[in-house]
Amino acid sequence: MAAIADPKAFLETLFHAAVAAADPARVLAANLPEKPKGKAVVIGAGKGAAQMAQVFERLWDGPLSGAVVTRYGYGAPCERIEVLEASHPLPDENGLKASMRLMQEVSGLTEDDLVVALICGGGSALLPMPAAGLTLQDEIAVNRALLASGAPISVMNAVRKQVSRIKGGRLAAAAYPARVVSLVVSDIPGDDPALVASGPTIPDGSTREDALRYIERYRLDLPQKAMDFIRGGDCAAPTPSDPRFVGNTVHLVASAAGSLAAAAEAARAVGVEAAILSDAMEGEASEVARVHAAIAREVAVRNRPFKKPVVILSGGETTVTIKEGGRGTGKGGRNSEFLLSLALGIDGCTDVSALAADTDGIDGSEDNAGAFADGTSIARLAANNIDAAALLDRNDSWSAFDAIGDIFKPGPTGTNVNDFRAILVQ
Repeated sequence: MAAIADPKAFLETLFHAAVAAADPARVLAANLPEKPKGKAVVIGAGKGAAQMAQVFERLWDGPLSGAVVTRYGYGAPCERIEVLEASHPLPDENGLKASMRLMQEVSGLTEDDLVVALICGGGSALLPMPAAGLTLQDEIAVNRALLASGAPISVMNAVRKQVSRIKGGRLAAAAYPARVVSLVVSDIPGDDPALVASGPTIPDGSTREDALRYIERYRLDLPQKAMDFIRGGDCAAPTPSDPRFVGNTVHLVASAAGSLAAAAEAARAVGVEAAILSDAMEGEASEVARVHAAIAREVAVRNRPFKKPVVILSGGETTVTIKEGGRGTGKGGRNSEFLLSLALGIDGCTDVSALAADTDGIDGSEDNAGAFADGTSIARLAANNIDAAALLDRNDSWSAFDAIGDIFKPGPTGTNVNDFRAILVQ
């Protein structure tokens, strides 16, 4: 085949194919529940919750009410479902009000009623509701410590639910005896629906003792009030065997696996073979990038383990541990940090190009989804008197790619199946 003349455009096409595979308009129609004898109430949370609500009410033929919460700027117009907005990644007062509103929506229901929960990534921060004796500021401090820790999302959510009155299945428990159907877009490596948005409607088996072990293992610096509560407070979350969940059902409607498969199909349609490494990668972003860079160099130099031309795809959720001592003061997110580390690893490989981006359209602290990198990125930074390694050490990857015009900014996508990484080797 002829060489890909515009690698950026090619990689962006794959990103949009991945996002389209998780579009609510595509995935919700096949998962509509049966109509109830009584009321149908929609609740939801996450960065794609408003788009899910918009599609659901268009598909639902019958009376409907409810409310969902999404990130500021991620709303979508709905007629019967109220769309609330709150802060992400750190909670705020509007998130607390939204949590209370969702609890009100499910209170006083009967066994003839139906609750449809539209859940996707980002819901943990959007649903703050501190346990008795704790404050919103305590819950914000817990989230801040978790975000800086480098802990995987499963660990973060196991800790979050211990200091909450809405997470860990508690929202569904409040809806009892109504039946709850959870429609989940997974942004979690391994696709455990109970971990998405800290499972407000789906309990998991993690315990207070598990949370304490995680806190010790990842050296989490939580507020003393939160620690005291987790150690001795009445914070036990419901378990999956709780009889209040017997009639509930869960449907995983979209995930990284389906999105990566769609991207691979789009690549093959233009004659480029695709290799999917994994849809569930975790670990420090800069370290995961070094492994990806080694594979890309091996393909570029020795044409193994994959034959050129090929696009190497992966998903999941990496993490960034913020540097101590004032070094981690930069801008960016895990995808741009991954790319800056990758750029160092592929420096000089002129036939290698890459895109890493969050499928929800936002990566970290700025308004970009991620960035592009290639074998010339480090040289172009150096030509601008920018030390790439120094920026990486300061967790300032956004500044690097902004300086050379390689920021990727598609805007909010309306879905969230976590990180998308594509490395083209020609």
